[in-house]
Amino acid sequence: MLQEPDHLILDLQSYGMRLTDHRVGLSARKGGAGPTDHKAISVGDRTVMVPVYTDSAKYSPFEATGPGLDGGAVLLRDGVPVARIKYPRQARFYALQTLDGIPYWKIAQLHSHDVLATTVLQNCIRYADRASSCQFCAIGQSLAENRTIARKTPEQLGEVARAAMLLDGVKHVVLTTGTPNVVDRGAAVLCESARGIRAAADIPIQGQCEPPRDHGWFQKMRDAGIDTLGMHLEAVTPEVRARIMPGKATVSIERYYAAFDAAIRVFGWGQVSTYILAGLGDTAEAILESCERLVALGVYPFVVPFVPVSGTPLAGHPAPSPEFMREILPKIGRMVARAGIRSADIKAGCGKCGACSALASYEG
Repeated sequence: MLQEPDHLILDLQSYGMRLTDHRVGLSARKGGAGPTDHKAISVGDRTVMVPVYTDSAKYSPFEATGPGLDGGAVLLRDGVPVARIKYPRQARFYALQTLDGIPYWKIAQLHSHDVLATTVLQNCIRYADRASSCQFCAIGQSLAENRTIARKTPEQLGEVARAAMLLDGVKHVVLTTGTPNVVDRGAAVLCESARGIRAAADIPIQGQCEPPRDHGWFQKMRDAGIDTLGMHLEAVTPEVRARIMPGKATVSIERYYAAFDAAIRVFGWGQVSTYILAGLGDTAEAILESCERLVALGVYPFVVPFVPVSGTPLAGHPAPSPEFMREILPKIGRMVARAGIRSADIKAGCGKCGACSALASYEG
């Protein structure tokens, strides 16, 4: 009945999964920023994010039954049982609201099973114009559909973080933001947000933004309580970046590497990371070469399979094949292990969570 777990995760994240019980889908994230159109499931001792609302997921060979009394379900491949899975329970803090009536789930979301994540500023200077916006981005969808609020205050974030720790055992926080300007590129709002959380809860925090022009912002973010920093390349070659994210591509790859080098000096070896979306057009060789360069600096390259999000220009773009991911992830896993920057050693953030990629399976 059981398929080998690492291969199963790779297949699931490339093909997606159909849900036979619509009630399970009610707790899946649809639209908006971050890992979306996904459902968290547990396979063995790992919680992973699996696409369920993408176009390709409708035709996936994988189908999951509704949960039984024990919360478990059966995962089928072409109608044949291949694994037992579990659905993480709904977060308890979702039932609460602020004094002025804003539901906590509009302020922050539970990712995987123990990560609190939020987009503190739910708009971006690039988003309104598709000529400059990242073609995969859906940051405005959840705001337009009244499933979030435009700006989360530091006080709100602290309140929700404390509740999520106490009620749901959340262990770290991810703060990301739309890019508000071309100077600090979100670093200032991340500092404010981190200070709000630190005033209410003692919990590790990752901040995520584009590289600020002044690298002095790295120390300011660290002083505000941000433990780790994510600055996301997404694509690693200039041609793909210019095609997929024309506005963000004006911040050159070399600017990113200069920022990585400066940030490592502040946050420490292995505490700076970057997202790389496999499947946007970069070759396996280009991704591996970039990962070698990143690892040499002490940056964790969090390589994930691209997930086409509904409502974006890339909604119909294919996800990378499992074979493509099998070609690169074991090699990257060996790289980070040799460099001593395994995901388990990251204090907070997407790389530590690891639910959007099978990379952590290859680090040991």
